Amino acid sequence: MLVKEETIYSPWSGTVEVVLTRENNHVYEWEKLFLIKTNSGRIEEISIGISGYIRSLRVETGQKVNSETILATIQDDLLITGSD
Repeated sequence: MLVKEETIYSPWSGTVEVVLTRENNHVYEWEKLFLIKTNSGRIEEISIGISGYIRSLRVETGQKVNSETILATIQDDLLITGSD
């Protein structure tokens, strides 16, 4: 059985405002996973284009992050979803 895990990195530097998921949760493509308050003060949403199970959360609310910070890992469920 093929198992594919993806690492989710923060695309912005700033502070984790909200973690919207938990370990072992199933998440859907483009579901909001985190809100990051950037260093410029904007709130940015983080989502990913795959569905699957959150295998590890590496950050918590209030934590400082940058573009090298791993936010989570997700095990792709390899289901093709979406629509036109």
